[in-house]
Amino acid sequence: MTESQASERLALIHENLAEVLNPEIIEKIVSEGRNPKIYWGTAPTGRPHCGYFVPAIKIAQLLAAGCDVTILIADIHAFLDNLKAPLDLVAQRAQYYRQIVVSIMQSVGVSSEKLTFVMGNSYQRNADYVMDVYKLSSLVSEHDARKAGAEVVKQSSNAPLSGLLYPILQVLDEQYLDVDAQFGGLDQRKLFTAAKEWLPKLGYKERAHLLNPMVPGLHGGKMSASDPDSKIDLLDSPEVVTKKIRKAIATPKVVEENGLLAFVEFVLLPASALRGNREFQVDRSRDGLEPLVYTAIDQIHQDYRNDVLTPQLLKPAVAKALNSLLGPIQAAYQDSKEWQETASKAYPPPPKKEKKVKDKGSRHPGQKSEEAVKSSDKVSAGSS
Repeated sequence: MTESQASERLALIHENLAEVLNPEIIEKIVSEGRNPKIYWGTAPTGRPHCGYFVPAIKIAQLLAAGCDVTILIADIHAFLDNLKAPLDLVAQRAQYYRQIVVSIMQSVGVSSEKLTFVMGNSYQRNADYVMDVYKLSSLVSEHDARKAGAEVVKQSSNAPLSGLLYPILQVLDEQYLDVDAQFGGLDQRKLFTAAKEWLPKLGYKERAHLLNPMVPGLHGGKMSASDPDSKIDLLDSPEVVTKKIRKAIATPKVVEENGLLAFVEFVLLPASALRGNREFQVDRSRDGLEPLVYTAIDQIHQDYRNDVLTPQLLKPAVAKALNSLLGPIQAAYQDSKEWQETASKAYPPPPKKEKKVKDKGSRHPGQKSEEAVKSSDKVSAGSS
């Protein structure tokens, strides 16, 4: 492999990352012409939404750069995190997550041949792994375990002990999945730095860590599966997608915490590059003007600050590009009865609440209801 080819691979691996810990590990592997082994873990809890495009597009870039990527469906982690996922639903949700990720790869034209899926329970209950959990539990303080999981484990005033095991398991996963690096969000930085310290205590090597930035949602905060207004489901119709984008917060001339601009930067532009034509196009035909065509986020930010690119122009352009990305995913879903059945089992509709019928009495003032009369008769009959 030539030096320029290695540089191109590294550039694609590093693109849009907020930080890389121990980058020399990845650089050495690439310079030797080998493929870095990287894993990303996701707990099968809430239904995946468009926020999943952010890590999924990065995974697609890693695959395009020749990396071997393992996706850990962290079912045991989900259970440990304050019982977030009922165990009877985990298997169905794991299958749903797998289908979503593969369809995203296909939608941007990236082969999933080097993509491996692993269920946490397939190795996290074996004797060696459990013994390492015990060993690490004896070497890591309660304070350090709580600190490592502070941003990723549900916190409460009387948290279950399982929350302290969560970061220990995630650290050990690097060893038992036999990877060179772990990929995750910037919210996992404390856990990643803990891994650098904890693994050598058991005689295991340090790994590299690739950190994605935290991308704001449609309303500026985190895109959440529990808030229907802040997220777009991957199976939402084009009309629903357009409606939700139209309601998104996009303050004119303000780039910071702008969820739409962030989505263009971390999803739409890199997705178009993977498809072979890196650009984001904004239609201005209603104003009788030529379209705005962007190939870099800096150009978009500059025009947005200068009010050349307005929220009124940005929103329909984002909706159109996103619907184009969602189209192949939704087509794959419609063509797969198996996937549809998995979705209904993984995320069944909530049971309907039964309305309680109130006893309105006889509706005649001063007249007792039938039940009240019966009760009164029983008391009279039993009195002396």
